[in-house]
Amino acid sequence: MDEETASTMAAVGPRLKGLRTQRNLSLTFLARSTGISLSTLSRLETGQRRPTLELLLPLARELRVDIGELIGAPQTGDPRLRLKPVTRHGMTMLPLTRRAGSLQAYKLIISPRMRSPEPEQPAMRATGTIRSALGFGPVVKRI
Repeated sequence: MDEETASTMAAVGPRLKGLRTQRNLSLTFLARSTGISLSTLSRLETGQRRPTLELLLPLARELRVDIGELIGAPQTGDPRLRLKPVTRHGMTMLPLTRRAGSLQAYKLIISPRMRSPEPEQPAMRATGTIRSALGFGPVVKRI
């Protein structure tokens, strides 16, 4: 077992005791309500017994905490993209990719009330191929 895992496992006992005392629960009550023996709970809190999933699940349920909170798992970020849309001239651009690479994708929402741009002020500039799906089917245009 690596050092990080060992320290996480060792911290479960004090965290368990802290959650139990914070809720004013006795070892006896917690043992009865979870079906875990009193001696096993005591050894878990003092670090004399390693926690297993079979022990942690009923404890987390009874203490009404996420199992990650019980073991002290680090918070994970939201893996979904949460990039902010930009609205200009009646168009909303929603980024679908991060700016890490050279290829970037956007969802472009054009307001039906938007006027067509003047010839000297193009709505967008692009090179390559544009593929778009309009209400009647896909359109491919080479620029």
